[in-house]
Formats: sequence, C-alpha cells, structure tokens
Amino acid sequence: MGSIRVERTLVDGLGVVYRRAGSGAPLVLVHGAGEDGRGWTPQLESLSDEFTVVAWDEPGAGGSEDVPDGFALADYADCLAGVIDRAVGRPAHVVGLSWGSTVALELYRRHPDRTASLVLTGGYAGWKGSLPAEEVAARVAGVRRMLDAEPGAFDPTMPGLFAAGPPPEHVPLIESMARDVRPRSMRHALAIMAEADLTDVLPTVAVPVLLLWGELDARSPVRVARQLEEAIPGARLVLIPGCGHVTNLERPAEFDAAVREFCHGVDGLESADGAR
Repeated sequence: MGSIRVERTLVDGLGVVYRRAGSGAPLVLVHGAGEDGRGWTPQLESLSDEFTVVAWDEPGAGGSEDVPDGFALADYADCLAGVIDRAVGRPAHVVGLSWGSTVALELYRRHPDRTASLVLTGGYAGWKGSLPAEEVAARVAGVRRMLDAEPGAFDPTMPGLFAAGPPPEHVPLIESMARDVRPRSMRHALAIMAEADLTDVLPTVAVPVLLLWGELDARSPVRVARQLEEAIPGARLVLIPGCGHVTNLERPAEFDAAVREFCHGVDGLESADGAR
C-alpha cells in the first residue's frame, strides 16, 4: 500500500486535481455528485497494495477548477480521458459511482481505448435513461430546494444513500465533502444528469462490466441494475446485502473484495507495473 499523493494536471487548459496511490494495474475511480475524490479514501488506502489507484476531483469539485460555461457530459468524459492519459498512460479499470457511472459510460462511448473494464456501482444510464420521468422531476426539484437553502445546507445523507445511516467513522469525511459542494457546479451536473440517456451505449459495451449494487439502494434501486444487466452484453451483477447507495463507504470491505476479484479476472492488464 502506497501513500496517497495529491497531484494536479491541465486538461485542455482546465486544472484538474486527482489522488494517486500504489502501483500496478490502473484503477480509476469516478465519484458521485456532491462528492470529490476524497470519497474514495478507503479504496485509495486498501486497493493500492496491487493497483495504481487514481481518484479525480471532477471539474467543479474538490480542488479542481470550476466547470466552464457550456460544459457538457462529453466534456466531463473527455476531461477524464485526459486524466487517465496523464496519470497512468494506458487503459484502466474504471469505477463509477452514481453520477460517476454515467460519466464512465460516456467515457466508454467517446474513448473506449482508455477503458479496460467498467465497474458501475449504484449507477444509471443517465437519470432519463434509467428512471421514470416523474421520478427525475422530483429529484431535480428536491436537490434544487436543498441548494437554494442557506449555504452549507446540502445534505450528504439524503434518503437512500446509506441503508442504516452513514458509517460513524466516515461522517467527518462526508460532512467535509458536503461543506465544499459548489452549488453552481452541483446544479450544472444535476441538469446534465436529468437529461442524460445512455441506453444506446449499453449494448455496444465490449469490455468486462461489473454491476456492484447495494441490495437496499433506494436512489438507484436494484431494478435499475437489472436493466443494465439485461442491456450490457456479459455484465455481471453482484449485490451487497444490507447496503444502500454509497457502497464504497457503507461496506468498503465487501466493495473492495468484489472490485479486486473482478479486476483479477480481466484479461490484458498486468497486476504489476509494465506495458499492457
């Protein structure tokens, strides 16, 4: 296990921060909305014993620069491809949580050569692609009300994120990320997520895919996972019992074990440093 280093790079003139730890096959972690790369701290610590683990702060989050005007889902994906190029320089296992799973699918659409495999956890083919229209409208309205409230009112533990409340050991981390949420960036990502429909990408995915779901996820219910499983050729679904939406923080041991086992089964990436 290596120490966690915070690094910064420029992608098309935009400053992007990412955390890196360990060495070995590259494992790139894409956080959900209202988070930043710190949300992957358990994985940076545990999986870096045999992987080069990279967790970005997406534009508008953490230490990265604000989202430029007109920034689209394609731009998030292109920016992530640039981080992969600079941080590891070869195709990576890409893990996307919630909104991050939509970014990961768009990355695959636009840059399949950067993607050795996909792990989608609590994911969506965009909200429009995975949820009923009335549910999307209710979510957008709810988050907007939260963001329009007093500064710092964003609730990182909204219903369904954790099956039994946030794990006590991670509460300081969760609260710290919540305090740093930028309302403009959150609204921007929310608008993109609400209109995103990547169902046309799903049948084209030709890399190994793990769908890693909390059995009690109320944000992206298991029925969404079943939809993805049916649409993505060869996708494998693993359920974590008693777990909600943020699988990597609520059940990190089970999450990490499933990711590790899956990555070990992917042909073409070495478990140690070296060319692919």
